[in-house]
Amino acid sequence: MKSSTLLNESQKRALASIFPGDAAVFTPEETFVYGTDASRRFAPPAAAVRPDSCEQVKELLAFAQAERIPILPRGRATNTVGDCVPVAGGIVVSTARLNRILEIDPDDFVAVVEPGVVTGDLQAAIAAQKLFYAPDPASVKFSTVGGNAATCAGGMRAVKYGVTRDHILGIEAVLPGGQVLTTGGRTHKNVVGLDLTRLFVGSEGTLGLFTKLTLKLLPLPQATATLAVAYPSIDAALAAAGDVFRAGILPVALEMLGQEAMKAVAAISAVPWPADAGAALFVRVDGSPEAVAADVALLERATADAGPVWTERAVTPEAEENLWELRRLLNPASFKAAPDKISDDVTVPRGALREAAAGIKAIGEEERVRILLFGHVGDGNLHVNIMHDAADADERARAQSARERILMLCLALRGTLSGEHGVGLSKLPFLDRQLDEGQREILRRVKAVFDPAGIMNPQKAY
Repeated sequence: MKSSTLLNESQKRALASIFPGDAAVFTPEETFVYGTDASRRFAPPAAAVRPDSCEQVKELLAFAQAERIPILPRGRATNTVGDCVPVAGGIVVSTARLNRILEIDPDDFVAVVEPGVVTGDLQAAIAAQKLFYAPDPASVKFSTVGGNAATCAGGMRAVKYGVTRDHILGIEAVLPGGQVLTTGGRTHKNVVGLDLTRLFVGSEGTLGLFTKLTLKLLPLPQATATLAVAYPSIDAALAAAGDVFRAGILPVALEMLGQEAMKAVAAISAVPWPADAGAALFVRVDGSPEAVAADVALLERATADAGPVWTERAVTPEAEENLWELRRLLNPASFKAAPDKISDDVTVPRGALREAAAGIKAIGEEERVRILLFGHVGDGNLHVNIMHDAADADERARAQSARERILMLCLALRGTLSGEHGVGLSKLPFLDRQLDEGQREILRRVKAVFDPAGIMNPQKAY
C-alpha cells in the first residue's frame, strides 16, 4: 500500500474521469479541510472525492484496490478520535452528496437512506409521519447516519433504546475491488447466518464504504418530559442516578454534568442552575401523557433523597429543548474552555460510576489539570475532557499522564476504553490494555477477508 500523500498524473486522470467536475479535488488548498476531524489531528490527503452514486463508489474501490491507494470514508468529521484523519495519505471519500432519504415506510417501520443524510434531518422527516428514529448523539444536528453507523454512535437516548447498532437492519456497502455487499433486510428479526450488519456497524470504515442503510423505526412517543436536578457534588448526583433505577424507572436519557462542565456551558450561554452547584442530572421519560406525568412525579421523589439544590421540570417541547440544548452545548463549550483538550468516552459498570468519578477527580487534582466530566451515566458512559495548553510541554505531559491513568482506572473497574467514539488513532496505543494479542489477531484476520490489501482506513481502530 502506498504511504505517499501524492498521486501520479495517471492516477489523477483516472479519478477525474470517475468524478467529473468538482467531484474530485487535488490541490493542497482544496483538500486541506479533508485532512482533519474533531480530534484536531491533521494529515494531508492525496485527493478528496464526493461520489453521488453507488456506481461511482464501485469504480473508485476497484481503482484503489488495483493501485493500492488508501481510502478514507468521511461523513461530517465530527469524530473525536481521529478516524477521519488520512495518516497514510490516500483518497478521502466524502459522503456529503450521498445524502438522500430513499424511503420511509410506516407499515414496515423502516427507512432507507444514503450515508450522508444528517441524522437530525432524518428524525425531522420521519417525525412528520409520527415515526421515531431513536439514536440521538449530541452531534445529531450535523453528524450523519453513515458516520454514526461507522462508530456505532450512542447518544443520550441509549439508556432506553440502545445504540446505533440496535437500529440498523441492513446495509449496502462497497468492498475494496468494487464488490457490493448487501446484508440484513427490512425485517426486525433475522438469525440466518452470521450477523454481518452488526459487524460493519462500529467498524470505523475499516471494512468497506456504506452506500445505503436500512433503519429500524418506532412509533413516535405521544409525550415526553424532562426533569433537571442539581446537587452539591458529583457523588450526590450519581447517588440520585442510582435511585432513579431503584425506583423502577427506565428513562429515555439520564445525563450528568459535573461542575467544570457546567461552568464551561455557563461561559457561553445563560444557564438556570445555581453558580455553586456541583453537578446536575438531566432525566427524560416518554410514553403516553398519563404515564409521563406519573413518571415525572416518581422521578421527583426518587431524586429527592440525595439533596438537590435546584430542580426544573419541563413538560412542553419548547421547555425541554431549552434544557437539552444546554447539554448539547457541552462539546462546543469545551473547545473554548482551554487551548487544547483530550477527549475520551470511557465506560464502567453502572455500579462503579461513583468510584470512577471520584478517581477521575483525584487524578485531575494530582496532575493539576482541569477535567470536564459529563456523560450518559444511565449506561455507564463517562465523557472525560482533559483541558490543557499543548504548547506548554509540562502541562501537555501532565494531561497525557492524567489520560493514561484515567483509562487504566476504568479498565481496572471492569470498564472499556470507549463506549461510542471508537478507537481511531487516539486510543490505538492503549488497545492492548483491553484486548489481548489473540483477540487483536482475530480482528486483523476478519479485516483481511473484506480488505485483503489493507486500503480501508489504514492504521486505525485495530
